[in-house]
Amino acid sequence: AGLWCLTFCSGVQQLVAMGDFKHLVIAKFKEGVVVEEILNGMTKLVSEIDSVKSFEWGQDIESQEMLRQGFTHAFLMTFHKKEDFTAFLGHPNHLEFSATFSAAIEKIVLLDFPAVLAKAPA
Repeated sequence: AGLWCLTFCSGVQQLVAMGDFKHLVIAKFKEGVVVEEILNGMTKLVSEIDSVKSFEWGQDIESQEMLRQGFTHAFLMTFHKKEDFTAFLGHPNHLEFSATFSAAIEKIVLLDFPAVLAKAPA
């Protein structure tokens, strides 16, 4: 559980839980990149850094090309709080891996945000 905040949706008050801090990466890899090597490196990285609460990734298989805009993979890291994310960014293993990851990327979108938990997992 985290902080709670009061939001107003369509004029109706709702109590919404402030969730974890999220790091979302949406990527298009360069031609010829062995994506499996990048995924293995990323999995190894997050297993070595305690501030990462969870890590998920997926490859798009459903979107139409015009909607996908060339992006193929999404990566989502979850942290308990923003300070854990900041610690992750400065970690030597992250700094080392980010050079490898950046060299493999043709296009990228990054979003770092405090999650608002509007519906808890069942």
